[in-house]
Amino acid sequence: MSGNETIRIGGLDNGERVSSRKLEERIQQAVQDGARTLDIEAAGQHGIGGRLWVARTEPVRVTVRGAVGQRLGSMGCEGTSIEVLGPASEDVGWLNAGADILIHGNVGGGTANAMAQGRIRVGGNIGSRGMTMTKQNPRFTAPELWVLGSVGDYFAEFMAGGTAVVCGFNAQNPANVLGYRPCVGMVGGRILVRGPYDGFSQADARLDPIDDALWQWLVDGLADFTAALGKPELAAALSVREEWQCIVARGPYEKTGKTRRSISDFRRNVWDRELGMGGLVGDLTSLDRSPIPLITTGELRRFVPVWENARYAAPCQSSCPTGIPVQERWRLVRDGLVDEAVDMALAYTPFPATVCGYLCPNLCMQGCTRNLQRMKPVDVTMLGKAGVRSDIPALPPLTGQRVAVVGGGAAGISVAWQLRMRGIEAVIHDMEPLLGGKIASAIPESRIPREVLDAELERVRKVLPHIHLHRKLTKDDFEQLRADFDFVVLATGASKPRMLPVPGRELATTALDFLRDAKSGNGKPCKRVVIVGAGNVGCDVATEAARLGAESITLVDIQTPAAFGKEREEAEHVGATFRWPCFSREVTAEGLVLTTGEVIPADTVVFSIGDAPDLDYLPDSIATERGYVTVNDLGQTTDARVFAIGDVVRPGLLTQAIGAGRKAAGAIADMAEGKRPVSDTREMVDTARIKLEYFDPRISGFDDLERCGEACVSCGACRDCGVCETICPQGAISRRDLGEGRFEMTVDGERCIGCGFCAGACPCGIWNLVENTPLE
Repeated sequence: MSGNETIRIGGLDNGERVSSRKLEERIQQAVQDGARTLDIEAAGQHGIGGRLWVARTEPVRVTVRGAVGQRLGSMGCEGTSIEVLGPASEDVGWLNAGADILIHGNVGGGTANAMAQGRIRVGGNIGSRGMTMTKQNPRFTAPELWVLGSVGDYFAEFMAGGTAVVCGFNAQNPANVLGYRPCVGMVGGRILVRGPYDGFSQADARLDPIDDALWQWLVDGLADFTAALGKPELAAALSVREEWQCIVARGPYEKTGKTRRSISDFRRNVWDRELGMGGLVGDLTSLDRSPIPLITTGELRRFVPVWENARYAAPCQSSCPTGIPVQERWRLVRDGLVDEAVDMALAYTPFPATVCGYLCPNLCMQGCTRNLQRMKPVDVTMLGKAGVRSDIPALPPLTGQRVAVVGGGAAGISVAWQLRMRGIEAVIHDMEPLLGGKIASAIPESRIPREVLDAELERVRKVLPHIHLHRKLTKDDFEQLRADFDFVVLATGASKPRMLPVPGRELATTALDFLRDAKSGNGKPCKRVVIVGAGNVGCDVATEAARLGAESITLVDIQTPAAFGKEREEAEHVGATFRWPCFSREVTAEGLVLTTGEVIPADTVVFSIGDAPDLDYLPDSIATERGYVTVNDLGQTTDARVFAIGDVVRPGLLTQAIGAGRKAAGAIADMAEGKRPVSDTREMVDTARIKLEYFDPRISGFDDLERCGEACVSCGACRDCGVCETICPQGAISRRDLGEGRFEMTVDGERCIGCGFCAGACPCGIWNLVENTPLE
């Protein structure tokens, strides 16, 4: 492309306006391809002619026609010439750094705003706040603004350099060519004005004589200006020296302000005389009214820092239904007490390895504050899996209180475990041949190794020696338990599989039966399997079906599959496919028939649509709703001595069942001791108080417990890092040793100024800046 060739660029494509960004891209591309003369047909686009950097060495000329948008020539550089054959919009020449801009019509507000170099010439009037905040580098030519007509309000506001020429020809307001309040805050530059004006800021500017050199510069400039506009005949009419005045900025030593009364004089002659000592309220108060220092301490501080260590729960602990203080476990790891960190879980769950290490979707990791900055959450499964080696915790002596637990699954074992930790004997009754509920009988070994589960169940048996299996309760049996024990806990779970009421359902099997048969070794090989219900249990069926030799596995659902996490990943890994929405009409020997008439071939159809509790043994005194037992926040039923937890109350995760068991056990123990049951009511710490900037965001995984411990933010619990003590500008914070490994951070109120550096720097969100107690 020849540099002398004029390149025409339009602002419309097929009659539709091109965006400002696309038009600028086309202009930049044309210049990059060698164009140095551009003809732009604008359609309201912004920023035309700006940022053409090549013009510093190879001049670029831009002619603009049509409707010009805002910021024409913004950030224009030296060597750029822009001519607009008509009016222009606001902010022409914004941040101009050398471009020569000529406009043949009127211009909107903000003309030459923050201009540092270059020249803007306007053949009409301009709007408000022209030539504001201009600047001048003495190494370069000063910026210039030439206006044939008049300027709008607030002209030359905070002007700091350059020259403005206002000719007053055909002014929009012939009686005031400088507009309202010009030159406010002006600190540099000069204004040459022709015509009447209604004053300017005398505090910031003054009139200055026009010497011969300046007049010659003005005459030469007017001749060039009018010629460029195509109106050379105006030059003579404008070049009458007596009609021009020069306004310049006052120097720093010229500016004088109104003398203000000092504070001490006001206090002595106004305040004390009218209100203070000897005034209206002088005899009503004895407050010290001496001057308050600029930086205050003690009771005069506006804010005071408060060390709120462990006052709030960490997000991981709040997210865990079992309530395990994960951040405290990682603190023990940092202190080198790895065994203690592993064993701590036994105070909250009897299954630290089975659930925390393998089966739990790790809600604590999902709630980890590190996720807010897309950092890898600390891997708690490493601690969980190590829990299989934990020994039996120390058990308190029995108090004589006895509780019957109906159900030997996760919820039943959890409540019995927690009761024994409080010195209460718990006796488990379960109708299944194996202890552990669905964990032992249905969940595939691909998700939980048999040796891990066996080790944890063996530990449970040592803590809970009284376990009765193969016992299905009747109503009479339940009444006898209620009479023989101080409390009864219902934890029978959901053991009645649901079936779809469709023809041929007798040809299908349920997910619970399928998984039990597969785990016990009685599963039948099948080639084609269709699973109705694409939740996590359905995914377990899919992985077990693949293990038994299935070649085609399809999960169907009426809605977006609810499966997530490891279960879905494993199902997809074995080749299972998900289909939705699909509505079942019938089960036949050929497979599953949908309402659309499509037949999905299958040797085995499995219904995985949930299980329901078996409540036939309950008396009428225990209320139920829609097949589930009704309980209060503590897990207490309508019978004050009977509690219910787990899936018998509502379907949920294993960890939720374990947490419900811990909560119910705490309530029972409190009631047995004659106390009102209480629970942890702490709120979660505000994550806005946590400072993740201290932690490396590049870590993509963890390979040992020590690295996990260091990466834990310890939200809401002090890491004893000493950052607050170090950063305090007054040295007001100190560490106080309380003995036995305990400590606290204290504040010397007589040195603290309430600046908040401690709260702003604390990585764990411990310090809180609160308003000081008002003076009385």
